[in-house]
Amino acid sequence: MDRLTSLRVFREVVESGSFVAAAERLGISAPMVSKHVAQLEKSLGARLLHRSSRHLSLTEAGQAWHEQSRRALDLLDAAESAIGQTHDTPRGQLKVSAPVWCATPRFAAVLAGYRERCPEVVVDMHLENRKVDLAADGYDLALRATQEPSPALIARPLCKLQFHLVAAPACIARAGMPALPADLARLDAIVPSYVSIEGLALRGSNGRQAALKLQPVMRSDDTNLTLHAVRAGIGMSFLPEWLVDEDLASGRLLRLVPDYAAPPVTLFAVYTSRHYMAPKLRSFIDFLGERLRAP
Repeated sequence: MDRLTSLRVFREVVESGSFVAAAERLGISAPMVSKHVAQLEKSLGARLLHRSSRHLSLTEAGQAWHEQSRRALDLLDAAESAIGQTHDTPRGQLKVSAPVWCATPRFAAVLAGYRERCPEVVVDMHLENRKVDLAADGYDLALRATQEPSPALIARPLCKLQFHLVAAPACIARAGMPALPADLARLDAIVPSYVSIEGLALRGSNGRQAALKLQPVMRSDDTNLTLHAVRAGIGMSFLPEWLVDEDLASGRLLRLVPDYAAPPVTLFAVYTSRHYMAPKLRSFIDFLGERLRAP
């Protein structure tokens, strides 16, 4: 049996979840799918799949093999597409790392739009407030909000993003509404544990700058928990507009010292190389750039 075909068959089995579904997508028989997987296991000397009448799952060896072989196939598909030897329809699994604060209705609507445009791509989103190693952890793409993306990666700017200092009315009632950045030290603050924002320069509408000085009463590595804690009145925090726009509009949260703001950050799509980009990766980045630029 052709080894490359067996790799493609194995990928389809994993991504479709069954031998029968993989056979239908590939246009071959289910027994032939089983033979390809069995041949792979024999050549590798390891069991790749746990099989039962109702369930199919990867073994530890299967998980490692799937991650590596999937990336190899993506590279081959992209190379073939680049020289016109195959179609360029986006397909396959796309593993994406993004900040926790992407868990919003706005970003979900973007994902829904991409699903309509590219139904053969399975977007595997991992939300975490840390910088993953794209190559080592098997990610195709990461979304990062920063002023300076890593020079070791390819970075495409998607949109500008503003962060706001916000608090619940209950928090403000305890210490009063701050009029100037210096007054913020009177309020309890919830600060992120994954990045330092203390001392960040706030620029006023008059052009003056003031350092952000906070009095932490809580730290968190989860932006959504921070939002709930701010809503509960524990303290103020510095949160992205995607998370707090609706709360500000309804009055559930109030923006502090609105005449001062931190410089907006840029949301970048970062990836390891622009050479032989798989259609699924190129289409996803293009779609994000198209949708996130809109007001």
